[in-house]
Amino acid sequence: NKAWLAVRGYLNNARTVLSMNARNLHYIYPNNRREDYLLADNKLRTKEKLVPLGVRTPKTLHVFDGFFQLRNLERILEMQRDFVIKPASGSGGGGIVVIVGRNEQGWLDAGGGTHTVHSLRRHIGDILFGVYSFGLADTAVVEERLVQHPLLTELGGVGLADIRVILLRDEPLMGMLRLPTVQSRGRANLHQGAIGLGIDLTNGRTTRALFLDRLISHHPDTGAALGDFQIPFWNDIMAMARQAARALPLKYIGADVAVTAHGPTLLEVNVRPGLQIQNANGRGLRGV
Repeated sequence: NKAWLAVRGYLNNARTVLSMNARNLHYIYPNNRREDYLLADNKLRTKEKLVPLGVRTPKTLHVFDGFFQLRNLERILEMQRDFVIKPASGSGGGGIVVIVGRNEQGWLDAGGGTHTVHSLRRHIGDILFGVYSFGLADTAVVEERLVQHPLLTELGGVGLADIRVILLRDEPLMGMLRLPTVQSRGRANLHQGAIGLGIDLTNGRTTRALFLDRLISHHPDTGAALGDFQIPFWNDIMAMARQAARALPLKYIGADVAVTAHGPTLLEVNVRPGLQIQNANGRGLRGV
């Protein structure tokens, strides 16, 4: 009967779900040597490897790797109206400050807050102390702020959306569009309240949307329909993800890509990509 067929379909699908232990044992450890992790864990190392090969990444404006450099912060930033500050080895979006403009009081972030040179100096100091990188000393990177493709802004409103592509031995396994929300404070992080949209890898169209562990059909802020959305520059995104994967010795990775009006830009590579992408797509990674 129909009920039994539904249960059987659910059980068959559940068998394909990849757990964290299985991911580590069967995907990460056999395909990624520990000595190569730094190529993904450190955004500057990733750029050093990929930019000479023509992979577009956000332009680096300045690098702070010592506290003594902070005395020149005001001079360094005085000509910048918008930029992004991030830890070189941070994870999960922690420590990222997106500056979108400036007024008499200071710099304005994507969440509507105001930052003075003193608060930015304190934040960069926290990055250097390792507050966002498991207590290990880190480097602070100031990058250009990417302005995303207008179709993605129309769909998702605030913040910068990105596309996560998981690749095994240079071939894409699964993709997800991560859309920021007001609740996520403009960050494309599902645990903070962003939306995860499954993607049909064959054509770059979204399939279903997950928000706070429940399925939705429309964006809670913009009201835009989320299903069957055509991601711009899809073929270029796939080509960029494959190129990055081929250039790195790591053979199980997540590649995060933003899309501007001029095409895709690689944000970072993750050697331990999360598993929520399975929920967004409604199927498991095992055996894909």
